[in-house]
Amino acid sequence: MTEGRLLSILIPAVGGQGGGVLAEWLVDAGLIAGHAAHGTSIPGVAQRTGSTTYYVEIYAGDTQEPPIFSLYPVPGALDVLLAPEFLEVGRAIELGFPSPERTTIVASTHRLFSIHEKMATGRAIHPPGELEAAARAFSRSLVAFDALAVAREHGSEVNAVLLGALAASDALPVRPDAFREAIERKAIQVEANLRGFDVGLTLGRQRAEAPRPSAKRPFRAPPALAESLAVFPDALRPLVGEALSRLIDYQDEKYAVLYLERLAPFVGGDRDSTLAEIVARHLAVWMTYEDAIRVADLKTRAGRFERIRREARVKDAEIVVTDFLRPDLDELYGVLPYRLVAPFARWAERRWPRGRPTVGQHVKTTTILGFLRLWLLARLRPLRPISYRAQREHERMERWLTAVRRCAEWNTALACEVARAAQLVKGYGEVRRRMTGLFDDLIQRALQAGSLETLQGGRVTVATELTAAYRRLVLQGPEQEAKATALAADVITRLEKNEPDAALAAITGSGAGG
Repeated sequence: MTEGRLLSILIPAVGGQGGGVLAEWLVDAGLIAGHAAHGTSIPGVAQRTGSTTYYVEIYAGDTQEPPIFSLYPVPGALDVLLAPEFLEVGRAIELGFPSPERTTIVASTHRLFSIHEKMATGRAIHPPGELEAAARAFSRSLVAFDALAVAREHGSEVNAVLLGALAASDALPVRPDAFREAIERKAIQVEANLRGFDVGLTLGRQRAEAPRPSAKRPFRAPPALAESLAVFPDALRPLVGEALSRLIDYQDEKYAVLYLERLAPFVGGDRDSTLAEIVARHLAVWMTYEDAIRVADLKTRAGRFERIRREARVKDAEIVVTDFLRPDLDELYGVLPYRLVAPFARWAERRWPRGRPTVGQHVKTTTILGFLRLWLLARLRPLRPISYRAQREHERMERWLTAVRRCAEWNTALACEVARAAQLVKGYGEVRRRMTGLFDDLIQRALQAGSLETLQGGRVTVATELTAAYRRLVLQGPEQEAKATALAADVITRLEKNEPDAALAAITGSGAGG
C-alpha cells in the first residue's frame, strides 16, 4: 500500500464565473488520473456581497482504502486556492485558508467590484497593491494574471484559462491530458474551453509570479487641437489629450476649446503642476456630466449592441435589450432651453423641495420604436449648450474655478484641496442635488476660513485641513454628511474668535483630519 496524500482545492467564485463547472472539471480530472476525488459547494449571496465556495479534494494514493473526504477546507491546510477574481484571494486570506508553507495560489487579477465598493460615495476600491502583497505573503507559489482579458482575447472563459494555469503549476498530481479529457467529457463549449485551457497552460508555465500591470492607454489627441497641447508640460499632455477626445465625443471641438480656456490659468510659468493636474482631471469629468442626452447617445451606439451580442455568445439568436429608465423632472426639463423652462424649474423646486417626481420607463432598445425614442433624444445634442442643465452646471463650474484661483493666491495646498472638492459633484437626481448642496457649502466654508485666517495673519492651515476633512467625511457616506457640515460651522466659529489652535483640534478630533 502506497502512502496517500489528500490535496485540497478551494474555489471562491462570484456568480456567473463558472465556478461549478471548474469544480466538476477538477473532480473529473482527478478521477481520470486514477485518484479518488470529491467536490462540494456552499452557496453564497447574490449581488457580489459574497461568493459561492466550491471545495474539491483529490486523494492521490491507494484507492483500496477509501479516504474520508471533508465538506469544507481546514484553515492553514489548503493546497490550492483557485480564485477567478482577485478580491476573493483577499477574502480567503482573511478567513485564514492559505498558508505560505503549503498553498499555491492561482488567480485572475481582474476585478468585479463588490457592493460595498460600489455603494461608497468616494473611491472605495480595495487597493490592488495590497491584494498582490497579501497573495505573495500567504502563498508558497503565486500564478496571477488577467485571465478575463486572456479569455476574451481567445474567445474562451476565465475558468478554462485558470484550469490551464493550475495544470501548469504542478500543484496537483494530474497531467494536462486528464484536464483536457475532463473538459471534453463535460461537453460544454468544448472547443472554446480547450482553447482557453491551452492558453492558460502556456501562461502558467511562464510562471507569472506577479500580476501583470495594466497597459497604459495610448496617447490620444484630436488632430485639430494637437498644437494646443504644446503649452502643457509633458507629464500633463496625455491627460489633457484624453480629455479633449472625451469632450469632442461628448459635444464638439468648440466645447473642447472651452476646456482649454478654463485650464489655461493653471498652466505655465511657475504654476504648480499638481494643481494643474487635479483641475484638468476633475474639470474634464465635470464638463462631460451625464444628462439624458448623453445616456441616450451611449445606449444607441452600435458598439453597445455588438458588445452585448459578443458577451451573450450567440450568433443567430435574437437578442432583446430592455433599458430600465427612471428620470426625474430635473432630468427631463434639464435638456430643454434654459429660457424656456427656467420659470417651471423654479416652480418645481418650490413645489418639490426634497425630491422630484420620476417617470419610470421600460424601453426595448432593440425594437424600432424603442430605439427611435432614445436615438431622437440623443439628437438633441446641439441644444445642450443652451439647456437648463448646462446653465446650472457651468455656473457651478465657474464658481469652483474662481475659488481655486483665489485659494491659489493664499496657498497651493488649499487650492489643491478645493480643486479635489469637485469629487463631491456626482450622482443623479436627488443624490446629485444633495451632493452639489454639500459642494457649495464646502466651497463657501473654505473661502470663509481662508479669508479669516488671512486677516488674522495666519497661513490658511486651518482652511486647508477643514476642506480636506469635510471632503473625506462626505465621501465616507450619507451618515457622515451632517458631521461634516457641523464641523465646518464649529471651525468657522472658532476662527471668528481667533482660536486657530482650537479649530485645528476640532478637525483632528473629528477623525477626518490628514
